Amino acid sequence: MPIPTFGSKLENLTYKKRKGAYAVVFENYSRMRLGLIRANHHYFLLGGGIEEGETAEQCLRREILAEFGYTIKNIKYIGHALQYLISRDGRPLMNDGYFYVVSLVEKVQQPVETDHFFEWVNSDRSFDALMFREQQAWAIQLALKTEHI
Repeated sequence: MPIPTFGSKLENLTYKKRKGAYAVVFENYSRMRLGLIRANHHYFLLGGGIEEGETAEQCLRREILAEFGYTIKNIKYIGHALQYLISRDGRPLMNDGYFYVVSLVEKVQQPVETDHFFEWVNSDRSFDALMFREQQAWAIQLALKTEHI
């Protein structure tokens, strides 16, 4: 089965592959609300780029701690998708995203990234319109439909 791919790959550009891990976080184990990061007037899933020698799980733990100050548990893989995009600094990127549903455990520190704001959002929203990245909207819809979560 082909990997879902979002965005347009322009033929005259060379895209740098950036592997990332991202989390769908539901409030209190229900699917009524989910946690998103708002940054620069856009919404994103928690998570980010996987660093050299780091696993996806380690990345999620590091990023969620930095963005939200929480530890996590129950990390469950839900899907993999690609997205072609141009970064804020103009570089062509191909985001190789791995998506998980996670549970929050406890707040252990203040967020390090002061320009990232965590918000609970009702899950009946249109995530295609809300999310900055199409692949992340796809992952939310996948999480909402997945039975075993």
